[in-house]
Amino acid sequence: MNRRNPRPTASRSLDIAFFGSSLVSAYWNGAATYYRGILRALAARGHRITFHEPDAYDRQKHRDIEDPPWARVVVYSGADPAEPRRLVEQARSADVVVKASGVGVFDELLEAEVAALDRPGLTTIFWDVDAPATLERVRAAPSDPFRAQIPRFNLVFTYGGGDPVVRGYEALGARRCAPIYNALDPETHFEVPPDPRFHCDFALLANRLPDRERRVEEFFLRPAAALPGLRFLLGGSGWQDKVMPPNVRYVGHVYTADHNAFNASARAVLNVARDSMASVGFSPATRVFEAAGAAACLVTDAWEGIELFLEPGREVLVARSGDDVAEILRALTPERARAIGTAAKQRVLAGHTYAERARQVEALLTRPDGATLTAIAPP
Repeated sequence: MNRRNPRPTASRSLDIAFFGSSLVSAYWNGAATYYRGILRALAARGHRITFHEPDAYDRQKHRDIEDPPWARVVVYSGADPAEPRRLVEQARSADVVVKASGVGVFDELLEAEVAALDRPGLTTIFWDVDAPATLERVRAAPSDPFRAQIPRFNLVFTYGGGDPVVRGYEALGARRCAPIYNALDPETHFEVPPDPRFHCDFALLANRLPDRERRVEEFFLRPAAALPGLRFLLGGSGWQDKVMPPNVRYVGHVYTADHNAFNASARAVLNVARDSMASVGFSPATRVFEAAGAAACLVTDAWEGIELFLEPGREVLVARSGDDVAEILRALTPERARAIGTAAKQRVLAGHTYAERARQVEALLTRPDGATLTAIAPP
């Protein structure tokens, strides 16, 4: 595929202006893989992407990629509110304007400005990458300014959450809502040989966040303490002052280019959902598909809907407690780990790629009837 001039596959090529946290940096930005996968796949279908991101949180100093050939990246000041206002006004001429959640600066301003755009042929979208937390926040604070903006967007897309999130947004006045789940970009996440830097029995890649830390303690640090003879590896930002068992090695931020090696070098890898995602379910993290793409044996904490993406016991191992994790690791042979990783890779390649997600997005954007949308069940 010619990435600079992808062959159009859509019935209509769209100009898409996207306002998000960052496309070029995954530093304190777990949504980067998701944005890259979806937008690259949309570009491959002939759509033109402009991604607007603020210069904030040192992300530009920790870029994982250069500006990609499939999207134009516009970096604006994270201190001057006039810049995002100007860029939203420029985006008025696009076919689709997206405001993603969690940009980190000027979120309230961007939501109001994008929701206010109104002209024939323009579609405005709020794309929520943490819908359970957003809904919880808005329900708890009726005066939250985002509540008034929800009905003004033409569409709400969510990173996950299934029917509970769709119903939640519709109850708040959303015109249409649909989940666009995480997936795999097989050109980015794939099998590689093990790397001695990441060699271990059990690995976790996760930034330290308040609504995840308790679950990391339960599903990762407690099993490490119970299994002192095994080697545990923790990657991600923010854990440097965390007290850990002596058999846990912390490697700090792991750049995207090393994710395949990180996943391929452990006997098994762990996925730990954030509290909000776990409580609602139907929210597989990017790490789930990254691990599957590398044919890693994945252990995940339990959440409703996992079977829609991977079959428990054959394509993924599910734990409901730290004791479950410890028991899984005691019994897990290298042969079974390889079989589970291989099965997961086959399942994800068959039905959970970003190419498939892009087709779903395109179908939602080009529906002529404007009918109310419900959750899209993955294959």
